[in-house]
Amino acid sequence: MFKILFGAAIGAAAAWFLDPNDGTRRRNVVRDKSMKYARKGQQQAASQASYAGSTIKGKAAAVAPGTSREPAGERLNDPALKAKIESEVFRDEDLPKERVSVNVEDGVAWLRGEVDDRPTISRLYQAVARVEGVRGVENLLHISGEPAPTKS
Repeated sequence: MFKILFGAAIGAAAAWFLDPNDGTRRRNVVRDKSMKYARKGQQQAASQASYAGSTIKGKAAAVAPGTSREPAGERLNDPALKAKIESEVFRDEDLPKERVSVNVEDGVAWLRGEVDDRPTISRLYQAVARVEGVRGVENLLHISGEPAPTKS
């Protein structure tokens, strides 16, 4: 029974598409509509892939260390952040303020200068890193008698 119905369906489709009067138009309509749906599917797949890629990129940026930024209205500009670092970190009388230079670029603090020992370098680095608004610290401090490090 299935073979008879299948054969009848094929015969009806052939008669429909091979009709001498309207068969060409019907074939062209079917071809155009199938191409339309293929293009639509391709565009939708590309759109979904782009969205998924952007979402993954955003999630990766959100969890990457040192990439989080506060909204621009809440963020201090570089000179204000430099003043904040100097006022908070160098409150301690033991730290050599006169021998340490602090620069800030895009929220990253650069420490340059010459100090007496390594524990002082470590204390300065940690104190600057704890200041709110500092996105990163580049430490170019060195001990007296050693050559100054260069930025990488």
